[in-house]
Amino acid sequence: MFDLPIRDLKNKVSESEWLTRLDLAACYRLVAHFGWDDLIYTHISAQIPNTEHYLINAFGVAFDEVTASNLVKIDIHGNILDGNEFEINPAGFTIHSAIHEVRHDAGCVMHLHTNSTIAVASQKQGLLPLSQYSMFSMASMSYHDYEGLAVNPDEKLRLQQNLGSNNHLLLRNHGGLTLGATVGDAFMRMYDLNRACEIQLMLQASGEELIMVEQAIVDNIIKQANIVHTGSTGGQKSWPAMMRKAYRLDPGFAQ
Repeated sequence: MFDLPIRDLKNKVSESEWLTRLDLAACYRLVAHFGWDDLIYTHISAQIPNTEHYLINAFGVAFDEVTASNLVKIDIHGNILDGNEFEINPAGFTIHSAIHEVRHDAGCVMHLHTNSTIAVASQKQGLLPLSQYSMFSMASMSYHDYEGLAVNPDEKLRLQQNLGSNNHLLLRNHGGLTLGATVGDAFMRMYDLNRACEIQLMLQASGEELIMVEQAIVDNIIKQANIVHTGSTGGQKSWPAMMRKAYRLDPGFAQ
């Protein structure tokens, strides 16, 4: 009764879908490795290229159990398209569907409940310009006020409006969210956001007087951040290294 259903989709889906499944499954495993997961909760979604279909984790599957084949294919409304071996958490897809609906540049949406992002999202001033990591996130940061569990369809419009064209979102009292053209881009943005929040909390806990980065530098960082998170200095270089790490940790994710 505790065993997961087993399926093998490697030769049953398109090459582009399989490659997306590999990237997304690796991302789930890396999130578990870094201690960013939350039991069976929170989600990372990825769009299958050149389709209106999306991949997301099956409800009840821990992040370190996710494989390329047990990811679930759904449409924008959360309807399951690839069998009934698994189900999804409809409430969990509310946030993701809201973003995928309007941000067609978002190949991946990553929403996590890490301690550090929840803590900073719950501070009135939010993320502060205290470290280089915070610069990357603040250059493209939005906030969304807490409205309870994300099950209200009316909240989707406010999510969309608050996010706008940014790639980082702190959900007040809730957690963090990043998006990117690829799984690797979204992952690296979450890495930076989480590190920025961790460092902020450490500095605040020190009790020492803090040095804020000057606003003129913050205003200029967006140009530099756009360079850092694209091309050969962004996900294109870092994500292959993370994929190699995922294979070293447990190649079973690629099943």
